[in-house]
Amino acid sequence: MSTPTNGTIFDFAAIGVGPFNLGLAALTEPVEGLNGVFLEQRDSFDWHPGMMLEPAHLQVPFMADLVTMADPTSPYSFLNFLKQTGRLYRFYIRENFYPLRAEFNQYCQWVAGQLPSVRFGTAVQEVAYDDGVYRLSVSGPDGPEVLSARRLVLGTGTSAFVPAAAQGILAAAAAGTGGVAFHNADYLARKAELQQQRSITILGSGQSAAEIYYELLQEADAYGYQLNWVTRSGRFFPLEYTKLTLEMTSPEYVDYFHGLPPGQRDHLNKTQKNLYKGINSDLIDAIYDLLYTRSLSGMVDTQLLTHSTLTAAEWDPAAGTHRLHLEHGEQGTSYTLDSEAVVLATGYGYREPAFLAGVQDRIARDGSGRFAVDRNYGTGVEPGEIFVQNAELHTHGFVTPDLGMGAYRNSCIIREMAGREVYPVERTIAFQQFGAPPSVPGVQPDPAAGNVTVEVPA
Repeated sequence: MSTPTNGTIFDFAAIGVGPFNLGLAALTEPVEGLNGVFLEQRDSFDWHPGMMLEPAHLQVPFMADLVTMADPTSPYSFLNFLKQTGRLYRFYIRENFYPLRAEFNQYCQWVAGQLPSVRFGTAVQEVAYDDGVYRLSVSGPDGPEVLSARRLVLGTGTSAFVPAAAQGILAAAAAGTGGVAFHNADYLARKAELQQQRSITILGSGQSAAEIYYELLQEADAYGYQLNWVTRSGRFFPLEYTKLTLEMTSPEYVDYFHGLPPGQRDHLNKTQKNLYKGINSDLIDAIYDLLYTRSLSGMVDTQLLTHSTLTAAEWDPAAGTHRLHLEHGEQGTSYTLDSEAVVLATGYGYREPAFLAGVQDRIARDGSGRFAVDRNYGTGVEPGEIFVQNAELHTHGFVTPDLGMGAYRNSCIIREMAGREVYPVERTIAFQQFGAPPSVPGVQPDPAAGNVTVEVPA
């Protein structure tokens, strides 16, 4: 690898600029003695542009912005964005804590435009490690360059997940040899084309699937298409958002989850999807109300199919439709569904970036080959060497992608990099205890049963 183009050695290089690393950029900007650079291959900040449906809003309140939960006085807060853009009173009168998704995107763009440490249009090609320093070969607006940094913060985000059973029809569609099939990340760009088809099937049961189904259902009569919504889940379940459940988005629960055996953590991640992958309950009600209203003039040309896992799919050019092979999980019954268009609202998954190939020996891994992420979000062979953003679901639990925990995670990362607590890091916020309580008056261990007996005064 070539010599760095200048003598600067950054304290850290953050790769990928989504909301989490952008929050880190905003929080480190005023910190003396911590010099970082943020690298993003896209030309500008644009958060899930394919899902900027007009009424769509965040599932977390405005305080879950880039900085507020770490520093409520930060000039990069959402409220200051509203003030500086002349919209604070309108937001106040709206009386809704949940920003529109497009509004949050505008806010992030506003923040990014003020931070000189953020470099857009800069792709990381290769990373090497030499004598305590990472060397990053990048390609940016001014051509190739080599940057040096003592630490890495990986915030490359997640990418669209496509089930193996659907990869063939997506590949055929992309090659022009199939029908209309795409991931929901491309929904808005493909919506006009989608609505020219005679039948549309949405696969998935999360918020994105629900938003697309609701929008397409509203316009189904105008375009005359038949609409299906298919999920492998047992129901179209709501996001659980009660207050004691919200306490699980807390430092204490992260402590508890991180301390569990890996197998138990994996089991919990499979059973806790309603805590972070469900649908807003108001949207579920709106879908039902629309179906009810449309049913007054006859049955709606739509199907909602649960317990149905896609096992195979192919494009039939003669019939001009996709044939979807589905397995009903409870009945054990196989059936097929024909649909001209298919939208895969099948979520996102973490994919390790290729540029890490040259520093594999600097990455700590677990028995399954995944990042072995410590409690403070580090995954380097040395503590505080490499940090991850939104790549620790298997070690830190369902709060990993939660915007509301982003400022907390960044406070922890900044503490590790700076060697001091720049932003107070909360340790105890919950009323409840997630593990067995310690020995305290009135609480006695039961040696025979291995559990805890609580003595309640008469």
